[in-house]
Amino acid sequence: MMNRKRHIKKLLLLCALFFAAACFAQENKKPHISLRDSTDGAFDLSDYIIDANGFVPVPYIITEPALGGFGGALIPVFIKKRPPYIDSIKGEQKITPIAPDITGGAGMYTVNGSWFTGLFRSGTFVKSRIKYIAGGGLGSINMNYYRTIPDKGEKEFEFNINAYTATLQAIRRIGYSHWYAGLKYFFVSTDVKYKGGGDTPVFVKPIEYNSIVSQLGAIVELDNRDNVFTPDRGMKLHIDGIRSDNFFGSDYNYWRMNYYTYMYRPLTKKLIGGLRIDGQQTFGDVPFYLLPYIDMRGVAANRYQGKADILSELEFRWDFYRRWSIMLYSGAGKAFDEWSDFGSAKWVLSYGTGFRYLIARKFNLRMGIDLAKGPDTWAYYIVFGSNWLK
Repeated sequence: MMNRKRHIKKLLLLCALFFAAACFAQENKKPHISLRDSTDGAFDLSDYIIDANGFVPVPYIITEPALGGFGGALIPVFIKKRPPYIDSIKGEQKITPIAPDITGGAGMYTVNGSWFTGLFRSGTFVKSRIKYIAGGGLGSINMNYYRTIPDKGEKEFEFNINAYTATLQAIRRIGYSHWYAGLKYFFVSTDVKYKGGGDTPVFVKPIEYNSIVSQLGAIVELDNRDNVFTPDRGMKLHIDGIRSDNFFGSDYNYWRMNYYTYMYRPLTKKLIGGLRIDGQQTFGDVPFYLLPYIDMRGVAANRYQGKADILSELEFRWDFYRRWSIMLYSGAGKAFDEWSDFGSAKWVLSYGTGFRYLIARKFNLRMGIDLAKGPDTWAYYIVFGSNWLK
């Protein structure tokens, strides 16, 4: 069993390296293309992405406290622009914009020895009006989890989680509307080791040290945003219900619901407001490393967990000079086990600022850096497009 897993890991690593090498080789064969925008002469990757099938190498500095506080990642992202499609339903024709195809890889390493490598793709089967997402990867993550122990208060527990994972999602557009519906599948196989001293934590069940999670569920989604990277207006509303079951090959039986909405609106010509509301709910026997947690800038991953969570973030983007923008944002959330505990659960607050640069005007793609303060620490993030990209 262990030899098979080692072979799988080696194969996936070789595939990732081959993928990256092929992409760089393809890019080097293309003729020179200007990196200046013809409209304002500023640095811009639009023509490079469109005409040379170029990629955007997204560097990422990892400051996640639960992963050791420092690390790095490189995410080469390839974007293919898709022309509008003349759709036809019952004899009625309509020009339909198509989101770009996005293909990428990821490689990560942090100072506490965590690493991850993976591949992903999102695209559209145009004639079928189906949007899809596919991805997978493997890694070894050293992660801290927190629990409140009677008479001792909050305690930190360190684990190593070796995992390989895969996800598939396909949603179909309903008529000419902005509504979609479809299915999602998620798989992860994990080997968990407790790295702290003393006795094994009581909140970890024996099965959780070596197990498989296999989930299948349904999705309903509304998406009328004007852009998939850095929207200026519109909203995305998402609701899904996922079942983990022995029938799908899982070692667990439980339900998981996720609901969220992102809303964008121009407040003035140069000021864009954004609102995020995000919540998760689980029912049944959930492994501790997959419990919902508060996911906000400035808050350590898995720092605040429960069987349910809900949070909200408000942000403003001020396009103050040419391609440059300033960000201001703040958020609040709670994690709890039962809704009856909501009132007594601790509010987790964060706030911060940052900047963006319009790096690809024809895609309305902005990149930048955010600096955020949570209840325990400061953190900074390199942002590709939007911080809200679920």
